[in-house]
Amino acid sequence: MNFDRKIIHCDCDCFYASIEMRDNPSLIGKPIAVGGSPERRGVIATCNYDARKFGVHSAMASATARKRCPQLIIIRPNMEKYREASHQIHGIFEYYTDLIEPLSLDEAYLDVSKCKLMNGSAIEIARKIRTQILENIGITISAGIAPNKFLAKVASDWDKPDGQFAIQPQEAEAFVATLPVEKLHGVGKVTARKMKHLGIENCGDIRKLNTEELHKHFGRFGERLKQLSLGIDERPVQKERIRKSVSVENTYIEDLPDIDTCLAQLPKLMNQLTKRMEKISSNYLIRKQFVKIKFHDFAKTTVEMVSPVAELTHYTSLFKEGFSRGNKPVRLLGIGVRLIPYTPKPSNQANKDQLPLIMEDLETT
Repeated sequence: MNFDRKIIHCDCDCFYASIEMRDNPSLIGKPIAVGGSPERRGVIATCNYDARKFGVHSAMASATARKRCPQLIIIRPNMEKYREASHQIHGIFEYYTDLIEPLSLDEAYLDVSKCKLMNGSAIEIARKIRTQILENIGITISAGIAPNKFLAKVASDWDKPDGQFAIQPQEAEAFVATLPVEKLHGVGKVTARKMKHLGIENCGDIRKLNTEELHKHFGRFGERLKQLSLGIDERPVQKERIRKSVSVENTYIEDLPDIDTCLAQLPKLMNQLTKRMEKISSNYLIRKQFVKIKFHDFAKTTVEMVSPVAELTHYTSLFKEGFSRGNKPVRLLGIGVRLIPYTPKPSNQANKDQLPLIMEDLETT
């Protein structure tokens, strides 16, 4: 483990909801959420801690959230306002380091290993950042301090909201030993269930298995699990995020009953996708096109094809294939592209054959 690295993971506390409470103090102390309308099959983007007491959480259907908390106040997202607050927050980050890896509008890694402010103390830097964000932006932020990204992210969730937690390099291995496997990056519900079936509850249990056994059960991910179980993560803080895909989707107020009704929606989705592609650069190339379908019974399917461009005729063919897998009413329809980074050729002709795309992050609304 690199003991010289000082990584801070900053995570705003219920960001969208915090901005709304900041701008409307009468909302403080009431259960609020930011998201779509329950009457229009909306989804919760985030909610405050008063709402979470009722079991409301992000990605939950707004209608379900309202059932769990009848007094829930649901506010439509104001992305322009949230982006402005995020820009101000990143301005504070930049005072301490230029090694910033944004994960979303409200979350980022900071490498402060070379920062001399606050006597070079990452703990004090994190504390100062949190104070400045509260005073200047009017919201709280939690922070995790550790020698690597994995541990910093775990630590930022340790003392939420409005807190911070530090894991010293010499404490890392012991700290991780009792860490539940669900806390490991890349371990979802399916993998966690498989681990529990094998008797693996925490990182200490992972350590009991050798690399060959882990590879047998988890493939190439097994080696990564071994490293994480020891608190090892050598990933650097990267200033530029690599985009993997961009997509648009729509959940319909009423189910789309048949294939023709669904096909009639594709041109509208294509227009939305095209608008997201207006801010293009030479950083990415299209690798694939894909269609995402969620049927009325919540069964989901995704169909994709290799393609260097985004064409409506291809989306039509992909949708027909996907629809045939269920052949039933559709509640959600989405289209998108998968991307690969583009490296310009050292030639004046480099731009002739490229089909570049770079997209801004998609916020959940």
